[in-house]
Parts: sequence; structure tokens; C-alpha cells
Amino acid sequence: MNRPGLFIALGLALVIGVVFGIHPEYDLRLAALFYDSATGTFPLKSDALASFARNAAMWVAWGFAVPAIVALAVKMFRPDRPLMMSGRAVAFLLITMLLSAGILTNLTFKSYWARPRPVMVTEFSGPWKFMPWWDPRGECGRNCSFFSGEGATAFWTLAPAALTPPAWRPLAYAGALAFGAVTSVLRMAFGGHFFTDVATAGLVAFLVIWLVHGYIYRWPSTRKSDAGIDAALTRFAWPGYRLRQRWRGRDVGPAPAPEKPV
Repeated sequence: MNRPGLFIALGLALVIGVVFGIHPEYDLRLAALFYDSATGTFPLKSDALASFARNAAMWVAWGFAVPAIVALAVKMFRPDRPLMMSGRAVAFLLITMLLSAGILTNLTFKSYWARPRPVMVTEFSGPWKFMPWWDPRGECGRNCSFFSGEGATAFWTLAPAALTPPAWRPLAYAGALAFGAVTSVLRMAFGGHFFTDVATAGLVAFLVIWLVHGYIYRWPSTRKSDAGIDAALTRFAWPGYRLRQRWRGRDVGPAPAPEKPV
């Protein structure tokens, strides 16, 4: 999560955006690599093994988030106990997953950017007109093509990779990028997304991860501590915990005051 990585990502975004903006037909040409004109379908979409690989990719990605989800859930139920893992890791993993694979993808772009998927356009036996990546005026009503939610989820694995020990981090980054790329190619092969959809997903996921990592770990003015996040979650969950304890006949009192730094 350093500046060279950011510059590479921004450079790729610029090149892909300009090239595919000027030549939107490149999206169609890449999608056509997976299309069988004889049957009028994307054959891999019906392949059981490919479908299993697609589902398994999402299980793997969410598997990396499970420890943070469990740690947060336990903390909400028992705020009197410390978090089961690093508070910064919990915040970093869940915030980046929520933003990149949830809010920015499914609640923002895919709901309001009406770009049809490859299987929906006339070039591939669909009913609607193809739209370039930059034009949201398509005929798709919901759950549209731009940009890929599954691609963003797969590339989100860059977040847990960023938390690995420094000696292993380059290998973890390479594995996350390969995982995201393979998952994205599968989405293209199924006719679910164009290249610009999955490329945008990877770039957005990286930028979200880079910014949140900087906010939590790197930048002195915003840098957080594990103890500070644990204390904040304790204060947030304490009213509900106190109410439950009152129902059981005991009062645990107000939330503990945060410890002052020495």
C-alpha cells in the first residue's frame, strides 16, 4: 500500500479509461472471445465446473472476512471482553469489504449505471444496445453490468494481503491479483461482464483499500490504535449489553472510561 502502487493503479485507470472510451468496440471484441456464434451463447456459462469455481471464488473471498465478522459480532454481544483480533484489522477488513464490494458496487453504480451485460446486448443475441463504459444511459433496469461486484469482491483480497508479514506481502499481493484476475475472466467468460467492468472493479477495490489503509495505519493525523478501536466498540455496544444484563437482574454500570495514554 505504497505510493508507487497508487501511481500504477491511477496510470492503469487512465490508460484503460481513455483507450476503451475512444474504442468501446474493444470491449465487444474481448467479450466475443468467449461467445459461440453457432449456438448464440457463452458456453462456459453452462459448465458445471466453471460455475463451481465462480461460487468457490466468492466463498474464498468471504472466508478472509469471516474472522473479522465473528470478532465484531462477539464484541457487540460481549463488549466487556477485548476483541478477539486486532481492532485495526477488524475495521480495515470490514470497511474495505463494505465499501468496495457493497456500497460502491451494488448500491451505487450497478443500481444507477444502466449498462447492459454482454448477454443482454444485440451483438450477443440479447435484446438491448451495447453501451460503452462511460455511458450510463443503457436499457438495463437493475443489477446492471458496470461495474463488477464479484470482481470487486475477488480483488478485495488485496486487503488481507496488506496485513500479512512484510516478508510474505509481495507474494500475498501477487496471489490476490491473480485470484482477482481469474475470477474476473470467469465473469467475462459467462457473459456477465465486459473487460472494463472487471478492470474498474479491481481498480476501485485497490483505491478503497489504499485510502482506508492509509487512514487507519499510515497517516499520522488519522492513524488508529487497536486499543482505541476496541474502546470505541465497547462504548457503542455497552448500552445494549447493559440493558440485557438488567433483564437478568444485574447492573454493570456505565461503559468503562477509555484509558488515558501514558
